[in-house]
Amino acid sequence: MSLKDIKFGVSTWLWTSPFSTDTVSLFPRIKEMGYEVVEIPVEDPALLDVEKVKQALEEHGLQPVVCGAFGPSRDLTHEDPAYHRTSFDYIEACLDICVGLGAGFLAGPMYSAVGKARLVSPEQKKAEWDRAVTNLRKVCGMAEERGLEVALEPLNRFESDLVNTAEDVMRLVQDINHPAAKVLLDGFHMNIEEPDIERAIRLAGDKLIHLQVSENYRGTPGTGQTRWEDYRRGLEAINYRGAVSIESFTPEVKELAGAVCIWRPLVPSQDGFAREGLQFLKKWAEGSEPSKKEVSAEVNSNTK
Repeated sequence: MSLKDIKFGVSTWLWTSPFSTDTVSLFPRIKEMGYEVVEIPVEDPALLDVEKVKQALEEHGLQPVVCGAFGPSRDLTHEDPAYHRTSFDYIEACLDICVGLGAGFLAGPMYSAVGKARLVSPEQKKAEWDRAVTNLRKVCGMAEERGLEVALEPLNRFESDLVNTAEDVMRLVQDINHPAAKVLLDGFHMNIEEPDIERAIRLAGDKLIHLQVSENYRGTPGTGQTRWEDYRRGLEAINYRGAVSIESFTPEVKELAGAVCIWRPLVPSQDGFAREGLQFLKKWAEGSEPSKKEVSAEVNSNTK
C-alpha cells in the first residue's frame, strides 16, 4: 500500500470548540474540500446528539475519528481515586460515542491531565506511571468490550511530564499489555521531542493507528520546518494504514487558544488552512510536494 492511498482528515478544532451537534454544519464544507475523515473532539459528551451526528456523517460521506479532551479533572495518574472515577465515566461516554458513530477507536493523551508538567521525584513519577498503566488497562478492557481500541498520544514536555516520545508511549503500551492499546502520533509534538521522526514512526510500527499533522508552529502543512520526507519514509516502512489528519486550532475560541498557547492568527483564514493543507498533503503522499515558498504564497493569498 502506497501513501497515495491514505485517507486525509481534519479536526473540527481548526474552526470551533467545543464540538456539539450543531458543529455538523462544518461537514459539507469539509467534504467539499476533499477530506474523507473528520476528527470529532469530544469535550463534553452531553453536547452531542449521536444519532444526528451519525446521520450527518453518512449524508456527507465522512468517516469519524473520536478524540478525547483531558483537562485537569480527567487525570488517571492523580493520587485521589475520585479523579479516576471522573475519567472512567468520561472515557466510557466517549467509547459509547465511538460505537454510535462507527469509529473504531478513541484517541488522545488519556493517561494524564493535559498541562500536568512538573519536575517530580523518581518515586512520584513511578507511582504516577503505575497508576496510568493500571487505569489504562481498565480502559482497554472497556474498549475491548465494545470492539474498540484506544490510541494513546504522547505530548511535548510543556504539556506532559509522563509520556513525551514514541519510545515513552511504546513502553506504556508494553506495560499495559493489552491488545486494545495502540498509538497516535502527533507531528507537532514530535517536531519538539523526536530527534528522528522516521525512527519514531518505525518504533511505533503496527501499533500506530492514527497520525495528526500540522507544521512545527501548528500552521499549514508545507509552510514550516517539518521534514516531510522523514514522515513519508517512516510511514512507508511500516505500511501505515490509518488516516493522516490535520489538527490545529483557531485563536477565535479564546479558551481553547489559551490552552494550546495560540496568541495570534496563524493564517489569514481557517478555510484556507484546511484547503491548502490538504493540497499539500495530497502532493506529499504522491512524493511531489511543492516547496515551502510555493505553499506559503498560496496560503497567504487565500483570504476566503
